[in-house]
Amino acid sequence: MRPHLIFDGDCGFCTTSATWFADRLNRDASDPVVAAWQHLDLATLGVDPERCNREVVWVAADGTQAGGAQAFAAWLKHRSGPRRLLGTQLTLPVVRRLAGLAYQVIAHNRYRMPGGTPACALPPRQRADHA
Repeated sequence: MRPHLIFDGDCGFCTTSATWFADRLNRDASDPVVAAWQHLDLATLGVDPERCNREVVWVAADGTQAGGAQAFAAWLKHRSGPRRLLGTQLTLPVVRRLAGLAYQVIAHNRYRMPGGTPACALPPRQRADHA
């Protein structure tokens, strides 16, 4: 199985961000699948739709998963050279914590971000989970 980076396709900010990164990071057929969860068979991938609605999810070729900032770290680590180094740095304890906090702020406010719309807002219960 090819790795997957799964995002919320109902969110304009998420779609724009994932597409922007994919255009810069994916270069050939062996690269990860970057797709909206709404267009995937999540059961086959072993991913919970609720999780995909609140955070980006990385599913590695072996089926292991990472979410939020660590999903981006895993995607970068899948690359080579400086991108792999950046992904590895994002997993270091202090950087991991800071990246997680930054991701939470962005996720909580994704409807306010460039490309975001009111439809991008997390439901109130999920916004409370990210606070």
